[in-house]
Amino acid sequence: MSRLHHIAALWSINHYPSEQAEWSLEDKIVDAKKAGFTGVAGSPRPGLGELAKKHGMTVIGYVYSGKASEFSEAIKANKDEGAHHINVQLAKDDTPTPEALGLTLLIMQEGRRQGVEPSIEIHRDTCTETPEKTYALADAYQKVTGELFPITWDFSHLAVVKHLRPDNYAERLIVRPDLIQRAQQFHFRPFNGHHCQVPVTDGRGNLTQEVKEYLVFVEAVLRCWLSAKQNADRDIFAVPEMGPVMSGYNLTTLPNSWEDAKVLRVETDKIWKKLTA
Repeated sequence: MSRLHHIAALWSINHYPSEQAEWSLEDKIVDAKKAGFTGVAGSPRPGLGELAKKHGMTVIGYVYSGKASEFSEAIKANKDEGAHHINVQLAKDDTPTPEALGLTLLIMQEGRRQGVEPSIEIHRDTCTETPEKTYALADAYQKVTGELFPITWDFSHLAVVKHLRPDNYAERLIVRPDLIQRAQQFHFRPFNGHHCQVPVTDGRGNLTQEVKEYLVFVEAVLRCWLSAKQNADRDIFAVPEMGPVMSGYNLTTLPNSWEDAKVLRVETDKIWKKLTA
């Protein structure tokens, strides 16, 4: 059967429980496991792979680059810390599609050489910051390789770009089911058409109306992914990626990003179990 891996973004636990008394990396991994996560995602750092292995956790890697000369070393650094699946934020918002295609082909080639699987994240300020740029790159990649473009889906960026309403999230965002079904990495950050991150809870333990509307979309995405025959025995890696205050994603008046991420993991798991029952 398909397997859903709940992956904690180490970024969500930055400055937790406070900037002055921030937990150690091991404390963060231990708490993530205790909360039901089966892995962690983050940039390579000393001890990450060893600690993840010690606690039986998967590692999802990260690369941020638009320079081909950096790809080999960046992928190796992630592989050395135990990452097989690596998320890539590629180049910049003004990178032309032909240049982005060349970089994509090179990083995929390097991934194959080192025996790992990179995928290109949809993200603002990169070569995939809009649906038009993303699908142009995907089409160019498929034309050259004959293969579907490997994407890390973060729909929050596209939702803000396109100023979406809750009643048309699925209609506007699930337009390339083939690419969604090809993917294995999903950054399930709750959003609306004005904010790329909305709070999961209201500060009193209740789900916000905004996240309830968003979870309807998550169910549609997972249903789309599961409907593909090729996914009957594939893994999917779901990151409830709540950005912390220090990043600007969260606000000082809203619930803590890590505490909200743990609630979001539970809600995503409920949807998965419902669809795979």
